[in-house]
Amino acid sequence: MTTDPKQALDAAKTRMAAFAKAAPGAMRGFSGIAAAVGKDGALSAAQKELVATALAVAKGCDDCILYHVAAAKQLGATEAALVETLEVCVEMGGGPAIMYAGKALEAYRAD
Repeated sequence: MTTDPKQALDAAKTRMAAFAKAAPGAMRGFSGIAAAVGKDGALSAAQKELVATALAVAKGCDDCILYHVAAAKQLGATEAALVETLEVCVEMGGGPAIMYAGKALEAYRAD
């Protein structure tokens, strides 16, 4: 398994695409949910991606962290906003959250 965040994200997307091909109905449903909740509303789309990142950190999902950090960054989330989000993760999740928060920050800084 690669430690380069960009390569790891590409590998995760490849796995997700393979699953989408194997289970197209499930992925259409999941994609519909993601599209519906990913739009600007009371929270911006970038803020929603930071929430998703926080949940990924709390759940310890490496691939989800990579995916949602990249989306948050693409939507204009700043590193400062990510760090504040990760601080809340650490408050609520303790030591394990610190480990995954470090992965999220590394993914944000990867270029």
